[in-house]
Amino acid sequence: MIHIKDLKSGLPIFKALGSEIRIEILEMIKENKSLNLNEIATRLGLTNGAVTMHIKKLEESGLIEIMNTVGKHGIQKICYLHEDIVTIELQSSGNENVYEVEIRVGHYSDYAAEPTCGLATKDSIIGEFDDSRYFADPQHIDAGIIWLAQGYLEYRIPNYLKTNQRFKELQFILELSSEAPGYNNNYPSDIIFSINNTRLGMWTSPGDFGGEKGICNPEWWPPHLNQFGLLKLLRINDEGTFIDGCRISDTTLGDIGLSQTSDIKFRIAVSDSTKSGGLTVFGRNFGNYRQDIISRIIYDVVDG
Repeated sequence: MIHIKDLKSGLPIFKALGSEIRIEILEMIKENKSLNLNEIATRLGLTNGAVTMHIKKLEESGLIEIMNTVGKHGIQKICYLHEDIVTIELQSSGNENVYEVEIRVGHYSDYAAEPTCGLATKDSIIGEFDDSRYFADPQHIDAGIIWLAQGYLEYRIPNYLKTNQRFKELQFILELSSEAPGYNNNYPSDIIFSINNTRLGMWTSPGDFGGEKGICNPEWWPPHLNQFGLLKLLRINDEGTFIDGCRISDTTLGDIGLSQTSDIKFRIAVSDSTKSGGLTVFGRNFGNYRQDIISRIIYDVVDG
């Protein structure tokens, strides 16, 4: 996800999107998951040189990523969508107070896991597949991907607020999918979010995605396993709880009752429900987004 906090910082993206041809290229890549330069040129009826110019602007903006692969006719440049969500703040008070921390997916403070389950660092699998005992291995803090069929992962979020400050909004940005044996692009799973045991709401993951290599995955990661997830933005404020701008519940910050002395325990869970397709959490060395779990706390300063 690209979050544009002020219009000037978004100029490269606005310029990249200011062309009908580049919009058409993005739509083609979105529909086909990936395309090489020759395929794009043929579909548009343009020369490779003309397409290269447009692709360069899209790559510089961060909207697409290009990978070199060996094909039948030599090296090919394959184009993928690098970001699938762009948010723009058109109005800001200019006085908003915020701090942000990035929590490694392996830095959970509590867990429960049932097979199929496992975790891996950027270098190797931790322990053995489907053995939840390895979730307690000290090496778990280095995990870059975690998967489980049922259970939860809980993370402690730092609370740095002072006595004259109050919570205005909590945001979590993370890459998620379901968990199927191997992978299954159509494998719905109800994923439940909570803070301090207060349920925030539920999002249904459509599948456990594979069939094409995740952009950030290490070379050794097996192709028959899941490859990437979907980047989700979870927001909790005084109006309710939202995912990607869509309300998922009426739970507000007031219902959680946070103060400057509160623990903040963020839990992601799946259970034996109608759509129990497991959970996978991707860190910066796996999936399609080079990030771990981003936690953002927005707060007000109270006079007196």
